[in-house]
Amino acid sequence: MADYSVIAFDLMGTLLDLSALDNLFRAEFGSSRLRREWIDEALKIGFATTAAGQYRPFSQMTQAALKVIEERSDNHLSWGARNRILSALTEAPPFPEVNEALSQLSSSNVRLAVFTNWSRELAESALKSAGVLQNFVAVLSADGAKRLKPSPESYEYLCKKLGAKAKRVLFVAAHSWDTMGAAYAGLNTCFIARPTQVLDELAPKPDFQISNLLELVKRLGVEAKAA
Repeated sequence: MADYSVIAFDLMGTLLDLSALDNLFRAEFGSSRLRREWIDEALKIGFATTAAGQYRPFSQMTQAALKVIEERSDNHLSWGARNRILSALTEAPPFPEVNEALSQLSSSNVRLAVFTNWSRELAESALKSAGVLQNFVAVLSADGAKRLKPSPESYEYLCKKLGAKAKRVLFVAAHSWDTMGAAYAGLNTCFIARPTQVLDELAPKPDFQISNLLELVKRLGVEAKAA
């Protein structure tokens, strides 16, 4: 394996599959497309806030973004429906290969961590529900840095909390903006091409570009656990 001391993963859309919320959006809005618009809207609010040098917890942005979707679609949700959508985030399932890949990676001498814009509490709850929490030595939120990803300060916070130099951290994400931010902060990067995710041409070339995490296991030369 390359000389990494930490492999850090983004959470939503990278390890956990948010398409599981599509049925909720079909039921409430008549279209699963609006689930993707909701996340995109939350990210847009987050990017604007961070670029302006301000900070708010990402949870506030997801709530604000959901209200934007309601206004845009002229479909105002009840408190219960809104809460069901937000709560469903903690029940998003892992992508099919995640359990096996994390099990193999955690058996190596590299530490695994999660680094997300979502709150640490939500992240831990979601990872526990997905059955993969035990693989990680740390679950960290950019909330701790008071600067959301992809700000350089957020990735610096990740390295500081893990006691690792940036050049010894491999950051894995399914979002071009996230691997871009990590690369500019000096981390090694891995882009995973989840459905609908594409690496844009302006992003620094990642160290690895993969279709699923088992491919990363193979590329890193991690031996599978004996049965």
